[in-house]
Amino acid sequence: MPLMPVTDSMFLLVETREHPMHVGGLQLFRKPEGADGNYLRDLRRSMLDSDNMRSVFRRRPSRPVNTLGHVSWSTDAELELDYHFRHSALPQPGRIRELLELTSRWHSTLLDRHRPLWETHLIEGLQDGRFAVYTKVHHALMDGVSALRHLQGTLSDDPDDLDCPPPWGTRQATSTHNGKAPSSFLETAGKTFGQVAGIAPAAAKVAREAFREHTLTLPMQAPKTMLNVPIGGARRFAAQSWSLDRVKAIATAAGVSRNDVVLAMCSGALRDYLIEQSALPDAPLIAMVPVSLRRKADAGEASGNNIGALLCNLGTDLTDPALRLAAVHTSMRNGKKLFSELTPLQTLLLSGVNVAQLGVSPLPGVVNNTRPPFNLVISNVPGPRKQMYWNGATLDGIYPASVLLDGQALNITLTSNGDNLDFGITGCRRSVPHLQRILTHLDTALAELEGASGVR
Repeated sequence: MPLMPVTDSMFLLVETREHPMHVGGLQLFRKPEGADGNYLRDLRRSMLDSDNMRSVFRRRPSRPVNTLGHVSWSTDAELELDYHFRHSALPQPGRIRELLELTSRWHSTLLDRHRPLWETHLIEGLQDGRFAVYTKVHHALMDGVSALRHLQGTLSDDPDDLDCPPPWGTRQATSTHNGKAPSSFLETAGKTFGQVAGIAPAAAKVAREAFREHTLTLPMQAPKTMLNVPIGGARRFAAQSWSLDRVKAIATAAGVSRNDVVLAMCSGALRDYLIEQSALPDAPLIAMVPVSLRRKADAGEASGNNIGALLCNLGTDLTDPALRLAAVHTSMRNGKKLFSELTPLQTLLLSGVNVAQLGVSPLPGVVNNTRPPFNLVISNVPGPRKQMYWNGATLDGIYPASVLLDGQALNITLTSNGDNLDFGITGCRRSVPHLQRILTHLDTALAELEGASGVR
């Protein structure tokens, strides 16, 4: 029984009916040319008949240990695949609207802890002839970065490649250590002790930057908003794509990063949405921006959780889109500068300070009677850089669906997909009315940034 890292077990410990702790993704595909009416039925049968499965998809939590929760994983040797993999059809007229409503319902339900913590749904019935795949995986198994890495590993850049693995499969030979000799306990403990010993000077650096130089955005600076309330278990999901070239052009003209432009898009959209709801605060909204601590050179297939947390001033109190972009750029530049001077473990531990308040948010009265540590999560996860295919089907979109917590009723996650940026917006169905309006405001915000940067 492999031991479960503390970060992974925490995602199981804090999960309740109101707070499902899984990440998800909706992919849209165009069928290959010449595909007949049996294409999806045959595709489903071939996947059910396949014995290709990553070991992580056989993991289920072992029985909890008293109040400690789950501390180890068990392996399901006789996994019931047709429970985890389901074939569904949309109600007519089969618009994207019906697809997103169905995805919203699936994303609202808890995964069964007596089984490995994942589901995949193959969806037909779209009126334009496309089909979709929705997969959800518990955050204890994968974070958003590792889930997207896994997805990319099942795709191909060759439209004639008909040997792609199923969504739970792998192209890699089984390997425990990715070709490296395992570290001894003493080596691992010595490295960890050295990094922990560096926490004190790292904390001093944070204090100096925050309080003397006033360059860091800190927890508890976020204003109270309609997004920072206790949430229910039902979710609403919205999705849309924008051209990556439009974002690149603004970034080049303004001398900022693409992610700065994305955050400024979200800032403008949130400002307009909250004005529409008569709920825009005077103080700027603060976003928590997850930062992957994995190195690009890391070998093997990613799983588990390895992310840091930056806080970003979104400048929603500013009416000028150029000034909002400048505020975002300055905030992110200062946070990244500090992270670059810390070890990964120090970064992880100091990131914990930014999100620590979320640990007590389920306690009665905490959310209603305290300021939020931040207002929402905005996550930009790198995706495929060119057109990808899955067993001959063309990938049209990848739309991430994420986790919500008490006091955090809205999440915006996006990923690059060839020439596009694909946005997935997850909201509490009770607390965030007319969620799809945020998509309209994102479009407006992008156009405003183009005008302010002189690129149109």
